[in-house]
Amino acid sequence: MDLRLALARPLVFPRTAWPWRAVAYLGSGVVAGGVALAGLLLAAPLFVVGALALGRFERWRLRAVDRAPAADPHRTPTAPGLAAWARLRVREQATWRETAYALLLATVLWPLDLLALVVVLGLPAALLSAPVQLALDGQEAKVVKAYLVTDYPQALAAALLGAVLLLVLLVPLGAYAAARAALARALLAPRDAELRDRIGEVTRSRARLVAAFEAERRRIERDLHDGAQQRLVALTMTLGLARLDAPPDSPLAAQLAKAHDEAAHVLTELRELIHGIHPQVLADYGLAAALADAADRSAVPVDTELHLPRLPAPVESAAYFAACEGLANIGRHSGADKARLTARYDTGADRLTLLLHDDGRGGADPERGSGLTGLADRIAVLDGTLTISSPPGGPTLIRVEIPCPTPSA
Repeated sequence: MDLRLALARPLVFPRTAWPWRAVAYLGSGVVAGGVALAGLLLAAPLFVVGALALGRFERWRLRAVDRAPAADPHRTPTAPGLAAWARLRVREQATWRETAYALLLATVLWPLDLLALVVVLGLPAALLSAPVQLALDGQEAKVVKAYLVTDYPQALAAALLGAVLLLVLLVPLGAYAAARAALARALLAPRDAELRDRIGEVTRSRARLVAAFEAERRRIERDLHDGAQQRLVALTMTLGLARLDAPPDSPLAAQLAKAHDEAAHVLTELRELIHGIHPQVLADYGLAAALADAADRSAVPVDTELHLPRLPAPVESAAYFAACEGLANIGRHSGADKARLTARYDTGADRLTLLLHDDGRGGADPERGSGLTGLADRIAVLDGTLTISSPPGGPTLIRVEIPCPTPSA
């Protein structure tokens, strides 16, 4: 049960743990405020740094009365070192809100917390202790410096009044603790604009990772193409020449023929591997030419309608491999007679849309390991979406949408 829900039931509230959680929250606030005041008086130049630590502690302390976690509003520095950390913190609004909260806590809030605790707990405690005070004095006891108790019936009446007063005052104490927690959350938790900035930063970071991944793929493809493939070509030619020089129908000729065929087979597999890593047509001529090439190589006849400019390399790569995976699934699982591949770029919405349709049996389920789940994750990194409509009996429609900036002419 949340504190606000508990406060809505005043008769039940004193029997829950929330009053004592509120007391713990306000009591620790008094201690934190005293420490903040001491830091302000003794080490004013370092107060901002202390305010950052205090903000972290206050967000943790909120859990005493607020079950919803308070996220850290600070961003992670993009460069290592204390200087980068300090520059980022100085520019953040959250730093100065935490400083303002620390000043407020050190000068205003902790005295209010202490006053609330004294009124709600101190006054009932003094009344509850009336029988003890009378027993210690023997003749009379002055309760709360104003109420004179001379016998035990009066002392018991004062204790009963203290118990009732405590139960009554616990509800406003809980309300005050909830208001204090709301103020702390408003100043110390991230705001909507900061959350949007952090989401944008994460999106840009993911896009940089995708770009780096694509660059590494192209480097591997280039190394294989210019290195291992060329050596295999030379080896295949050497074996072919040696095969011509060997005596016909000899064991040596048979071994050379076997080695030559094996080298040719390995060269074919390497070329297919290179094409799968990053096809040269995609790098040289763009997504439209690469999709047309993939459609020509498909096991199922594919009609194409491609209206595409050159797009950023990560976008082209993600869309190409999504189309290739979809065409491979059509050939392996769909039983389709034909398929249609459409790709267009909407300049008004700055969005690439790719549609792959087949007339097969349908029933495609990404959860059964079609390979499209990993592609959907990869497209999601680019803030794109991959949706599949495949009812039993067909048809199947795969739709890929990737936002990307308008390409230059």
